[in-house]
Amino acid sequence: MPKKSVSTMDKKEEGKTKKQVIKKPNKSISNNTLPIEIKKEKEEEKKLTKNKNSKKTVKKPVDKKEKKVKKKNTIKKTTKTKLRTLPPPIKKPDDPPEIKEIKKDIYKILKDKILPLSIIEEIASKVIEDKKLKTKLKDILSKTVEEYERNSIDPAEACGIIGAQSIGEPGTQMTMRTFHYAGVAEINVTLGLPRLIEIVDARSIPSTPMMNIYLWGKYRLNSDLAKDVANQIEITKLNDVADIETDLTNLVIRINPDKKTMKKKGSKIDDLLESVKKIKKIDAKIERGKIKITLDDPSYKKLLNVNEILMDLKVKGIDGIKRIIIRREPEEGYVIYSEGSNLEKVLEIEGVDPYRTTTNDIQAVGKVLGIEAARNIIIQEAYNTLMEQGLIVDIRHIMLVADVMTSNGSIKAIGRHGVSGEKSSVLSRAAFEITVNHLLDASRRGETDKLGGVAENIIVGQPVNLGTGAVELVMKRSKKKGK
Repeated sequence: MPKKSVSTMDKKEEGKTKKQVIKKPNKSISNNTLPIEIKKEKEEEKKLTKNKNSKKTVKKPVDKKEKKVKKKNTIKKTTKTKLRTLPPPIKKPDDPPEIKEIKKDIYKILKDKILPLSIIEEIASKVIEDKKLKTKLKDILSKTVEEYERNSIDPAEACGIIGAQSIGEPGTQMTMRTFHYAGVAEINVTLGLPRLIEIVDARSIPSTPMMNIYLWGKYRLNSDLAKDVANQIEITKLNDVADIETDLTNLVIRINPDKKTMKKKGSKIDDLLESVKKIKKIDAKIERGKIKITLDDPSYKKLLNVNEILMDLKVKGIDGIKRIIIRREPEEGYVIYSEGSNLEKVLEIEGVDPYRTTTNDIQAVGKVLGIEAARNIIIQEAYNTLMEQGLIVDIRHIMLVADVMTSNGSIKAIGRHGVSGEKSSVLSRAAFEITVNHLLDASRRGETDKLGGVAENIIVGQPVNLGTGAVELVMKRSKKKGK
């Protein structure tokens, strides 16, 4: 009997040693040649790893309290977004079926030829007015195409120089003064040549920023609602709403709110207290309708510093907008005119029409609404400044300037810091401004000039590659027979 027990023990020890050997197989042995026991163990190891991974991915049971907290958070987020309701976008009314049919006929006659949409619409409306013209539609379209092609610019024409000429020449007739805004005597706006220079230089902040804030729905018809919107936009400081008294003996500051101005501005004592509590190392309390401010470390110097901070402390409104005027416009309702601009924050306010609200800050429009909107505002502002002076310039020349300024996806100035400074030609850059520096920098870099533009070819004394200079045809005269 003892012999048998020894043999079983030996067998167990042998099995352990075998397993130890099997666990570390030789790397050179392929999986196909491995013994069956090793294969089985490998499969078991794979199953274990799979189970571990599956355990990791298994979601933990969430408590009901956690679920409630999550739901509350989601509700809060949705309410924040729901607060701002937008007006429906302005849609163009669909054309009546008669105009649609005439437009189809026009496009059939035109085939490959192109006409602007505005001209096609005008022809269609004229044909509806006088139905006899429908029979003469082919002749009308052929003549309009002829006129349109005659007025289009010639190939290889120096359109940039013509555009610069047409804007630059009337620019010399412009005045240098700043004017009052038309209809609103209180707001000053730069017009004339200084404004045109601002637009072309793409200044980050205009000298007199202003906004035309349009309202929608009930806000533009109700004066009280319009005032509420204006109070949210206009910046109100603590000094405008309350009197600040400093007690030097007890080292205490008392804020005495003015009830009439508080009503006008639509603010409360709690709003004042909230804004005052933002200042560090002070303690503020409401006592008998006044706000009492005490310092943590009372001293005369600190008291004066806190007093200075309180004078400029913002209670309500949007940064940058100093003053606001509400006017009732005919066929429009109430419109808000602001001195100062902050387009991004103004568009967030309830009641403001985001589709029609404008600003004269081009860079702000580019940041908030994108490059296409910035291009449109450049055209609009430049055209309006010229028209106000009684100078008629073709809008297509201004459009060309706006395209050059915004072609890269960012607003660039037309100057040495923008379009002119980034020209590939060395001589054209040198001809514009800072001649010596441009030539020295180009010689250090070893730049080459391909003489592609106008200025560089004139400097060298070559014919320009524009207009007649762009054509490289030579006519050969054949000799007549008998001569």
